[in-house]
Amino acid sequence: MAKRGRPVESKIRQNIVEILYFMKKGHGYEIYKVYRDIFPAVTMRSVYYHLKKGVATKEFKVQEIKMEKGDYSWGGQAEKIYYSLGPNAKPKIDSRVKKWFDKKKKK
Repeated sequence: MAKRGRPVESKIRQNIVEILYFMKKGHGYEIYKVYRDIFPAVTMRSVYYHLKKGVATKEFKVQEIKMEKGDYSWGGQAEKIYYSLGPNAKPKIDSRVKKWFDKKKKK
């Protein structure tokens, strides 16, 4: 009999694991921008959802939370949550992600 409910694994979350493997650490918007460059279109909301879900499944861990000052449309500061890989992350070293980061290093 098939299991009920949503599957635990997620293609989007696995792609984020691949990105964080090379980035080592990054905040949500930074991860989202890299994701959009490499993979098919995804919403920012979806990336943030999977980051939060990944913390719950221990695929990601919160490295630090910073309040950064700036001139944002919503006010003078933004909370940036920095993520890194957690103990349950299983990076497969996606060739597309590796190529993107190799190209970025050369610049």
